Amino acid sequence: MKRILLVAATFLAAAGVSAQNPILLKKAYNSDPQTRVWTVDGEERLFIYGSKDENPTYYCSGKYDVFSTKDMIHWSGREAFSSDEVKYNDEVLYAPDCIEKDGKYYLFYSQPGAYPEGTAVGESPFGPFLDGKPLKDANQIDPSVFIDDDGQAWLFWGQFSAKCAKLNPDMRSIDPSTIKDGIITEAEHHFHEGIQAFKHNGTYYLTFADISRRGRPTCIGYATSDSITGPYTYRGVIIDNYGCDPAVWNNHGSVVNFKNRWYVFYHRSSCGSNSMRQTCAEPIKILPDGSIPEVEMTSTGAGFPLDPFIPIDYSIVAGRACMLSGHGYIDREGHLSAIHDNDTATWRDFLFKYWPEKMLIRVRPKAGGTILVYSEDFYGETIASFDVPPGDGETEITLESDVSGRMIGTKPLRMRFAGEEDKDLFTIVSFGFEK
Repeated sequence: MKRILLVAATFLAAAGVSAQNPILLKKAYNSDPQTRVWTVDGEERLFIYGSKDENPTYYCSGKYDVFSTKDMIHWSGREAFSSDEVKYNDEVLYAPDCIEKDGKYYLFYSQPGAYPEGTAVGESPFGPFLDGKPLKDANQIDPSVFIDDDGQAWLFWGQFSAKCAKLNPDMRSIDPSTIKDGIITEAEHHFHEGIQAFKHNGTYYLTFADISRRGRPTCIGYATSDSITGPYTYRGVIIDNYGCDPAVWNNHGSVVNFKNRWYVFYHRSSCGSNSMRQTCAEPIKILPDGSIPEVEMTSTGAGFPLDPFIPIDYSIVAGRACMLSGHGYIDREGHLSAIHDNDTATWRDFLFKYWPEKMLIRVRPKAGGTILVYSEDFYGETIASFDVPPGDGETEITLESDVSGRMIGTKPLRMRFAGEEDKDLFTIVSFGFEK
């Protein structure tokens, strides 16, 4: 117990934490983000609870971290819960949620095994959360809690067919007589897993991992109803993370209003695996008719446009690519690796306050090849190009190119790669521009 308390009281390193995507850029693989907004010590803060990936061969781990911000720019995090607190099950921890009731904070966790869901209790939204107990009658993963206007707490959970039930006043058990199955389903609503409930202007919303495209739950979809138990009408996709990594398979997130602005939080895979997922966020709108227009993945997220003039010795923009095609992926160092012929990468967006004259790129050559750089799209004129010689895959070199075209204002950046077919060409470590 003392070990857990000590770790939970230690904040995680802030390096690589920012408003831009991924929020937790380097060596932090937190996924399935469930968001809450609470006032702590007189300040309104947004909290993220999620699972934690540690290995590219399987999902999740035995720990949860919690991250918080008061401005969507600066984030801090700490370990909040460990499977050591689950005395009846030593399996990994899947997607969680957390809710406050009468001054206490209840963490709802999920695991493989005989009791897929459980609860732990904390005195603070930061944790530590202690005394894990099974949540009987909740027989599938991905719990999510919603407290209605009348104070009644509801639990949502499930895969393929979502269930809900009233939570008892102790917040650690459900009333089995109120369980309702099939409030949304895969057949009617494209529901796969990862449910979240919220309410806006009298309408109940469920967001979830949506399997409507390509047979993979890469989308965050949503459904609405006038009643908490339905029937719910499928309304569409909010965001699709397909293209974040060649091996991406799922998505899981939540929608939240923080300081009068709506956001969708979601995750992206990395490292060429369907795990090693990283938390991202995008601003969204809820229109007067209750609909949520779909948004695309960006590099900027809830932050400012990327700065193209950061010296490449310090630049981490390579790891902020928001769309990839082909073999390339963001690796554990935040570099763009495993690049092959005809792969592409996109960053959205950079703010060019000045007209750049040169572009620099740092690479680790392997087979070598060509880098063609575009701005508006892949069909216009190139603004820069680089010939990468062969190398040993470890030695870094810096290449330079003149920049053509008037690069002023907010612009996307796109790269197309060419080289010998079926060869690993090079890794992009960093890049930037000079005036």
